[in-house]
Amino acid sequence: MERIIMHVDVNNAFLSWTAVERLKNGETLDIRTIPAIIGGDEKQRKGVVLAKSPIAKKFGIQTGEPIYFARKKCRNLQVFSSNFSVYYKYSNALYNLLCEYTDKIERFSIDECFMDLTNYLAGRTPEIIAKEINKRVKEEFGFTVNIGIANNKLLAKMASDFEKPDKIHTLYKNQIKEKMWTLPVSDLFMVGRKSLPKLEKMHIRTIGDLAKKEEKELIKAFGKYGKMIWEYANGIDNSEVISIEPEPKCIGNSVTLPYDISNLEELQEVLLSIVEQTTYRLRKHKLYASVINVQLKTKDFKVSSHQKKIDIATNSTKIIYEEAKKLLKELYNGEAIRLIGVRVDNLSSKEETQISIFDTKEKEKQEKLDEVIDKIKNKYGYNAITRAGKADLKETPDKLK
Repeated sequence: MERIIMHVDVNNAFLSWTAVERLKNGETLDIRTIPAIIGGDEKQRKGVVLAKSPIAKKFGIQTGEPIYFARKKCRNLQVFSSNFSVYYKYSNALYNLLCEYTDKIERFSIDECFMDLTNYLAGRTPEIIAKEINKRVKEEFGFTVNIGIANNKLLAKMASDFEKPDKIHTLYKNQIKEKMWTLPVSDLFMVGRKSLPKLEKMHIRTIGDLAKKEEKELIKAFGKYGKMIWEYANGIDNSEVISIEPEPKCIGNSVTLPYDISNLEELQEVLLSIVEQTTYRLRKHKLYASVINVQLKTKDFKVSSHQKKIDIATNSTKIIYEEAKKLLKELYNGEAIRLIGVRVDNLSSKEETQISIFDTKEKEKQEKLDEVIDKIKNKYGYNAITRAGKADLKETPDKLK
């Protein structure tokens, strides 16, 4: 089974996050719409451009150049100081949103994350999930991201670097020749300026030229580095998405629906799909939850939620679904719904879980059922088996609004 990897990259992160924070604090001017840069302290001779607005870019201002030269290119340039506490706030907010989609997330930098969605598609295509993430980031945080979708980390990162901003691109293995080999070799990840003159002498100008060279010739010229860039040019990368984050404090998922739903039974089908993914993740972490939360967002963006604390912590799909269904009935008032979400909190390990004297054979039966389904999903992929009544969350053109 081919892996599904996403690379999420914040567009112009430092300037975008500064703009969002200023607007949030009452400023009326969006600095993304004027000639503006984020820079170091000019008085302390640390005046280097860290980020630039699209308009500043049109003046030829480049990241890394001294602010002194940037000001010469644009007289009315506005300079704003960096604020890493703000950057980490929005970086963490983005990370927490991505955690709703998979437990396998690697923070590549403050504004980039890799996500392994291989076993977390929950019946949807990677493109639909990417569209949802892209849209939610804009609506919930006010900045934009580029998303690359591929079968490995290298190709996902290359894809996210295609046309910007606010775009989603795929680069699957069968698209390498068409989408990647035509690019200049300087666009290949890990090909630096120092390598370019040597590659030029070898008549290597595009990524395709590099891919078609004999691997031995590149190893002779560059050593291990030559082997690596040859593999990258051919789309070869077996590295794993490595998550080093601590044990989650809560686990959840939400789905922006492909069309507005005004029917409780349809909403319950979607709810089952979300609960199944949430409890699957709970069991992977060997955790149990005692608080269940259901959230709804209407087509008019009104948000409402209900939560309930249950007596005995559980990771049973059936138990959590039954409780979530009750919360949904309490919440739903007939309005058209565009987003539904489920979150479980108050997580604990098995050792901390209270054992009920009323545990029955039915409970044991459900645990065995969950265990069997999880094993099938782990072996053959998340979508290999689904529970009866689950909704199809794939986009249907005639239902899209």
